[in-house]
Amino acid sequence: QVQLVESGGGLVQAGGSLRLSCAASGVSGMLFSISAMRWYRQAPGKQRELVASISTSSITTYADSVKGRFTISRDNAKKTAYLQMNSLKPEDTAVYYCSNGGGKYWGQGTQVTVAS
Repeated sequence: QVQLVESGGGLVQAGGSLRLSCAASGVSGMLFSISAMRWYRQAPGKQRELVASISTSSITTYADSVKGRFTISRDNAKKTAYLQMNSLKPEDTAVYYCSNGGGKYWGQGTQVTVAS
């Protein structure tokens, strides 16, 4: 059974940084390496939005709202995807979720709260 588990969320002051991790289990390293990975977020009262994605060849894309501040990466040997978040703003406050590229598997989410 494939599971994705996010970690690394928390409370941070505006301008601070956090690094989120998304660890996959129940899947081989080879299968993980051929799956794109994505980070989404959902703020209270808002729709879930795609924040960043990374392809199997590590090509990355970002939402305009986070470009230049967030960096998505992956470590296939560890079967883990990361989201480095710098220069955080209060509007980044949300629950952050990771998913595989096809959207079949989702983590439980990790709360990120940015205080002004």
